[in-house]
Parts: sequence; structure tokens; C-alpha cells
Amino acid sequence: MHAEVQNLFIRIHLLSQAQENNLKIYDMLPELERQGYKIGEREVKLEMEKLNQLNFLTSHGDEYSMTGLGIAEFKDIKKMLKELCDEVLDISDQDKTTSTKA
Repeated sequence: MHAEVQNLFIRIHLLSQAQENNLKIYDMLPELERQGYKIGEREVKLEMEKLNQLNFLTSHGDEYSMTGLGIAEFKDIKKMLKELCDEVLDISDQDKTTSTKA
């Protein structure tokens, strides 16, 4: 995956995780690696800082938490991702096929 595309997915993943817990670089690195991202500690920090600059996350020492703007942005992202997944993965077509066979 191209680095710019991967970074976008990583930022979405970080926002998703920040919705539930404060983020720490050293906690997120193994989580992102487990998800299949090829990333180092420096890159995780850069992506968190990018989200901080956009005011989606706020920094508290070595932890980052989601801001109100981040919550609103993630809500919009989830809506767009659902539409994109439906289109790219043809989920709605599969559902139609399954329901017509029943």
C-alpha cells in the first residue's frame, strides 16, 4: 500500500481507537502492526501529531485524547466509509442476492 494511503487509514484507525481510550504511541504501535500496517514509532507519533494539528486529538503529555471536532469528524468518516464499503465491496448487491434466494 502506498504510504499516503496507509497514513490515511492509520489516522482513521487512530480516531477509532481514541473514541474508546486515550492513545499512547507505545500502545498503538503493536496494535497498528497487528492490523498489518508496516509502521514505526516515529510514524505513529507523526500521525498523532497530524491529528493534533487538525484539532481532532489533543495532547496531554504522552497521551492523546479525542476532541469534540474529532468526534464530529469521525462520525462523518464512519458514514462515508459505510457508503464506500457498500460500493467497493458490493455489499448491497450481495444482500439483494441473498434476500432474493430466501
